[in-house]
Amino acid sequence: MSPNAASANRIDRAFTRLRAEGTKGFIAYIAAGDPDLEQTRHIAFALEAVGVDILELGVPFSDPLADGSVNQAAAIRALESGTTVPGVLACVRAMRAEGLGIAIVLYTYLNPIYLYGFDRFLADAHAAGVDGVLVLDLPPDEAGRNEELRRRPAGLKMIRLIAPTTPPERIALIAKAAEGFVYFVSREGVTGEQASVSISLAEQAAAIRAVTDLPLAVGFGISTPEQAREAAGPVDAVVVGSAIVRRIGEHGASGEVARRVAEFVRPLVDAVKKDF
Repeated sequence: MSPNAASANRIDRAFTRLRAEGTKGFIAYIAAGDPDLEQTRHIAFALEAVGVDILELGVPFSDPLADGSVNQAAAIRALESGTTVPGVLACVRAMRAEGLGIAIVLYTYLNPIYLYGFDRFLADAHAAGVDGVLVLDLPPDEAGRNEELRRRPAGLKMIRLIAPTTPPERIALIAKAAEGFVYFVSREGVTGEQASVSISLAEQAAAIRAVTDLPLAVGFGISTPEQAREAAGPVDAVVVGSAIVRRIGEHGASGEVARRVAEFVRPLVDAVKKDF
């Protein structure tokens, strides 16, 4: 039996559980292979232990245009440590074999998938225990023209991004193509920590909810418990990436990076798990 077979649809299960509990979800992003794949495994288990619901694993790429300087640096560190697409998939297989239960979404650009091979990548990711794939530079209308992406394994979710500048008709198109959850980018530009949450978040979330019943996650810029709590109000989950990645960069050589990351993330998770 493949690692995914026993626990299919972990993303769906996570949001079903969160709804039943009357709370919000927490999605953590880290770059796979930063500082190396062994530490990625330790960090993943530490994040699960403090209540993270979904783990986004960034597949390192040499030209991550949608990422800010913190995540770009993490990708460089991961590549310098020898991280490859097969290595990331092997890391996921190892974590599943060791009992990691939270959902995993691979956050990637099209180029690494293209080089690996569409069909092979999607099949191998699913077999390894990946639950969803977010391809940053593959719009849904273009994806519809690729037979390889249309015939991906059942149960492997295709996550979609919606930006604050996305017009209403395109919001409907993207939401229709989305699976698992819709990832709403709360700010224009690249990833990175921000001083405040977008003041129009509730309005923007309502516009997306009008065209889909999928859970809605918001990210890009959340870095404090106060911001996480505020952002969680109108959505189903918050995503924190750059703030976590920065701590990994600071403590990656210390031998205690997993503990340090868990200490930082725990208050963020607690903030979104309070009663709503």
